[in-house]
Amino acid sequence: MANNERQTILIEFSREKLINAIVFFLRKTKFCGKIKLFKLLYFLDFLHFKQTAKSVTGLRYYAWEMGPVPRDLFFELNNPGEDLAKCVYIPKETPANGLFNMKPRCNFDKKYFTRREIRLMEQLAYVFKDAKANDMSDVSHLPNMPWDKTIKTKGEKAEIDYFLALDDQKDSLSSKEVKERIEEMQEVKSLFEK
Repeated sequence: MANNERQTILIEFSREKLINAIVFFLRKTKFCGKIKLFKLLYFLDFLHFKQTAKSVTGLRYYAWEMGPVPRDLFFELNNPGEDLAKCVYIPKETPANGLFNMKPRCNFDKKYFTRREIRLMEQLAYVFKDAKANDMSDVSHLPNMPWDKTIKTKGEKAEIDYFLALDDQKDSLSSKEVKERIEEMQEVKSLFEK
């Protein structure tokens, strides 16, 4: 298999994972518009990184005024790719009630996820099932959390570093452990690129 084919398979797998995470949260929570979805994905990615040194979706988040935003997904929702549009109904305009509710068009496929990832998604869906995006801002904007630290040190619109998710809690890897895991992943990846 050629290097480009391997990269395409990895990109497609990552894309399927992102789309299925979106479908999962749309099916398992209420009032799930763009902002709530962004917060759920952010919590999923940063909690998973804290425990494993890897994000679930591969999204990059930015510190916007209203909270952490996966910028690429934000812009894609205005003009969704065929694969996303096939699995998610995205309204073109915000309805009069102000709730920009997306709807799943396909079923969630768990084959793309580890048990840990599914457990985290289930926990987040349970905790935030009935929450509205504004209610979740209290959590995503907590002092000394990644969004807050980024706003204070780099300013608005800056990328939020996943390393800011690390802390001294029992379930968190240390910065050193994360760096070692990332180096190991890069070494393994380089073996397959030859």
